[in-house]
Amino acid sequence: MDLKISPRTVQHETVRLLREAILSGHFRPGEKLIEAKLCSQMGVSRTSIREALRVLAAEKLITIVPNKGPSVAEVSWAEAEGIYHLRALLEGEAAALTAGKRTDDDVATMAAALARFRDAVEQQDWAARISATADFYEVIIARCGNPVMGDVLHGLLSRINFLRGKTMASPGRAKHSVRELEQIYAAIAKGDARAARAAAVSHVQAAQTEARDVYLAMNAAA
Repeated sequence: MDLKISPRTVQHETVRLLREAILSGHFRPGEKLIEAKLCSQMGVSRTSIREALRVLAAEKLITIVPNKGPSVAEVSWAEAEGIYHLRALLEGEAAALTAGKRTDDDVATMAAALARFRDAVEQQDWAARISATADFYEVIIARCGNPVMGDVLHGLLSRINFLRGKTMASPGRAKHSVRELEQIYAAIAKGDARAARAAAVSHVQAAQTEARDVYLAMNAAA
């Protein structure tokens, strides 16, 4: 039995842990990321750190400025507000399209993801919430029939992941999210495109309101 950890596994874990550290707020927006310090903290090579930073830069979670190095990406509220507006339009359309094309397997997958999300909220497991939400929306993005829409949504979400992480970590917001996802699920399961669109838009708008409060509180404390 070969028990060696492959370089690919090390690289994957380095990216995953750095991503979680950023999304959880361990590294705050604007904070510089020093390669030597990260190598020491994570116990990996500088090559692994540099590759992880490259991946996270592509996800818009960090910015790399020549002669200054990498730092956690910052986004203004004006930018975030515009992103939430686009999310509402695109996610509403994707949910409506999926309602008309969903299969029994899609409905079952969404139900399972929703159940995991409920459990994660009860257990206050932030990482599990993120994972369950991603699985829930992956069905919508995959089934809507418009891969370009999915690519755009993934890009938009990556730019506000820090705010999303903060809002999802809020106990009050998490419980509201359960009800909102239940409404999206119910509409899609019934094949009700109009209700699916309305539920998806309402969910994004509620998240935007919470994100604004989080953003204002963060800046007031800065």
